[in-house]
Amino acid sequence: MKLPASSAFDAASFRTLAEALGASEGRLRIVGGAVRDTLMGIRSEDVDLATPLLPQEVTRRAEALGAKVIPTGIAHGTVTIVYRDHIYEVTTLRRDVSTDGRRATVAFSDDWKEDASRRDFTINALYADPLTGEIFDYFGGLADLEARRVRFIGEPQQRIAEDYLRILRYFRFHARFGEGPLDTAAYEAVARDADRMMGLSRERVADELLKLLALPDPVPTLALMDEGRIWRAVLPEADSASVARVAKLVANEQAMGIEADAVRRLVAFLPEQADVARGIASKLKLSNIIRKRIVKVRGAGVDILTLSPRAAAHALGIEGARDLWLIDGEGARLRQAMADLTDWTVPRLPIGGGAIVARGIAKGPDVARLLQRVEAQWVAEGFPDAARVEAIADDVVAGERE
Repeated sequence: MKLPASSAFDAASFRTLAEALGASEGRLRIVGGAVRDTLMGIRSEDVDLATPLLPQEVTRRAEALGAKVIPTGIAHGTVTIVYRDHIYEVTTLRRDVSTDGRRATVAFSDDWKEDASRRDFTINALYADPLTGEIFDYFGGLADLEARRVRFIGEPQQRIAEDYLRILRYFRFHARFGEGPLDTAAYEAVARDADRMMGLSRERVADELLKLLALPDPVPTLALMDEGRIWRAVLPEADSASVARVAKLVANEQAMGIEADAVRRLVAFLPEQADVARGIASKLKLSNIIRKRIVKVRGAGVDILTLSPRAAAHALGIEGARDLWLIDGEGARLRQAMADLTDWTVPRLPIGGGAIVARGIAKGPDVARLLQRVEAQWVAEGFPDAARVEAIADDVVAGERE
């Protein structure tokens, strides 16, 4: 079997680089996701390459072409090559010397099958000759790919013990590529070892969770994870209610024709209590941008849905209002909310504190208080024009003097 044609591999620049790195001598192969995705007709953005050449020799040959070489993972044999506006990761063949469930100590190798044996799943251990497209499959990855089955290479528990993050990766890959029931041996192993994930960095856990949530429909897989209590060590707050909230959101996104958003789905997945969600966001060491988005929506509470969609957007911003409505809204009201928020920009109050002072209110806290009342009425009336706001200000100030 050969790799089908792909613009990423047929480009003259790629073939030039491949030749320089020894492809015609059998010293270079495309590996992993680029092979898997191309076989499935999926456009592959990342091209990983494997070679028995040492990193220093890879660097020398690439730089001789005028390519930029970045030692991104030199200790593990990986360099990143930037050549003619394309990026390639090239890794020397390896074998594991020792592992502790989080990281591995490796030694370089010249054995392709030995390199393949240290990978996680059979569908990720496919190699292809960059010039001829010939595929090398050491562990039945092609058959698994055809069957849409995600299977560990060798003994599942041994693969998991090498890096416990593979438990979460297993479910993410099943959600993306799998069909039908889970591989029995794999599921038993990941369920049995789920507690071992406690030692993983929360950044790695968060990264895997967001990648899973970004898939078109992660709900069936999330349900399997809940059933197997997979989250118990790293996110014990996740339960069947979490899955139900994501399921409702996914259904709403699909009904509204809105693209999946991993962060919005994370908001739905986390508990509804603002302080609990805030604590988990901190524990997962999420970026400040993501934390603020979570806190904004969960802090608002579902009561804000009693407001008009645009009033909610005034309080939360367009993104926050869309998140809240997609997570908790439904039916005709949801459809109207999405219509009201589409191509609409939250306006600014047409007047400032000076307009209140001009009406005879002394500078000080009363100005801010009365301006807030003007703004609240302006929002309640659906953001009327400046002339109406002036009239509202007149009424508010007059009412203060009564």
